[in-house]
Amino acid sequence: MNKPEVVMIGLGYIGLPTAALIAQNKTNVHGVDINPKVVDTINAGKIHIVEPELDEAVANAVAGGFLKAATSPIEANNYLIVVPTPFKGKNEPDISFVEAATRAVLPLLKENDLYIIESTSPVGTTEKMMGLIYDNRPELEGKLHIAYCPERVLPGNVMYELVHNDRVIGGVNQASTDKATAFYKQFIKGELHKTNARTAEMCKLVENSSRDVQIAFANELSLICDKADINVWELIALANKHPRVNILQPGCGVGGHCIAVDPYFIVADYPMESQIIGKAREINNYKSFWCAEKVQTAKLQFELQHGRKPSIAVMGLAFKPNIDDLRESPAKYIAQKVLQNANNEEYYIVEPNIQEHKVFKLTPYQEAAEKADIIVFLVAHKEFKTLKLKKDQIVLDFCGIC
Repeated sequence: MNKPEVVMIGLGYIGLPTAALIAQNKTNVHGVDINPKVVDTINAGKIHIVEPELDEAVANAVAGGFLKAATSPIEANNYLIVVPTPFKGKNEPDISFVEAATRAVLPLLKENDLYIIESTSPVGTTEKMMGLIYDNRPELEGKLHIAYCPERVLPGNVMYELVHNDRVIGGVNQASTDKATAFYKQFIKGELHKTNARTAEMCKLVENSSRDVQIAFANELSLICDKADINVWELIALANKHPRVNILQPGCGVGGHCIAVDPYFIVADYPMESQIIGKAREINNYKSFWCAEKVQTAKLQFELQHGRKPSIAVMGLAFKPNIDDLRESPAKYIAQKVLQNANNEEYYIVEPNIQEHKVFKLTPYQEAAEKADIIVFLVAHKEFKTLKLKKDQIVLDFCGIC
C-alpha cells in the first residue's frame, strides 16, 4: 500500500466499518489496533465481528491494497480516533484510551494535519486532547485542524448508516470544522451539520440519553403492568394508536456501548441537573435485576408444583436482536445472576450469534427450547421467533417474542 491518507486508531465495531468505507472509496487507510489477532484477521481480508456487508467490504479493501492493519500508527494526513471510552470508579467516564491513542500519533503530526475524535466522550475532551497535543508539540499550535464527529449508527445496519445518516461535526475553530466537514463529505451522503466541538460532544450524549429515558418509561410501564395484571405489549400497541404517542418497547434492560453508557457521561459532570437522565439509568438497570428475580421465582414455583428441579433455557446474551455484541448487555447480566442462584438445576444458555463464550457453555437454541421446562426470552433474535413451544412449558417473555 502507498502512503496512507488516513490512520484509523481502533478497529472495533465502528472503527473497522469506517475504515472499510473510506478504503472502498480508493483512499489508503492504515488501521491500528492493539490486538495482534485483530490485525492479522483484517490483513487476511477477514473480520472479527458480526456486521452485515462488512466482510465483503473488508475483503475488497484489503485485496485492492487500500486497507492495511497494524499495531502502531504511521504518518498520514488524517488521524481518526475511534477507541473505547469505558468507566472508572463509580460510573465516571475514562478517556485514557483516547489519550493513549493521541499520544501514539503525537510524534507523527505535522502542520495542516486533521485530527478527529469519533469516540463517545465527555464534554471538553476534544479541547483536552488539543491541550495535550500543543503541550507536547508547541510548534504546531494553531497549525492543526482538530475536531469531534461522533458516529450515530445502528449495529446490524452500520455499513448503510455510515453513508446515509447525517453527521454532526464540531471543530475547535471554524477552520477545523470546515476541514473535517470536507473530509467526511468524500464518503458520506447524509447531511453534514457544522457546530463546535463541545456541542458535538454533548449532542452524542443527548441523543443516547434521550433513547434511554424513553426506554425507561416503557420498562417502568412493564413493571406497573405486571402488578396490575395487564399485558404491557397490548397496552403499548393500543396507546400508540394515539397520533401523538409513540411509546417504545420494554425489554430486560438497556445494553450496548452507547445507550447504557453515554447518559453517565452527563450525570458524572452535571449530577444535580440531570435528575431525569440519572433516574432513567436506575430504572433500566433495575429492570435487569427484576427479570432475574422473576426467573428465580418461577424456578421455585416449579419445584413446589412438580416436586423436582426445572431445566431452564436462557435465550439470548446480546444487547439487542440479531447481533453478536454483548457489551453492557442486560441479558448477559441476567444469565450471570441466574447461574449465581443455581441449585443443581439444568441450565441451557443460548446465543445464536456467537460460536463460544469464555464464561457460558452455549447450547443450540432448538435443543434448549426442546429440553427446557422454563424458557426465558431475553433477546428477540429472529431464530427464537420460529420456535414451536410446548403447551406445558413455562415462558417468561421479557422481549416480546410471544
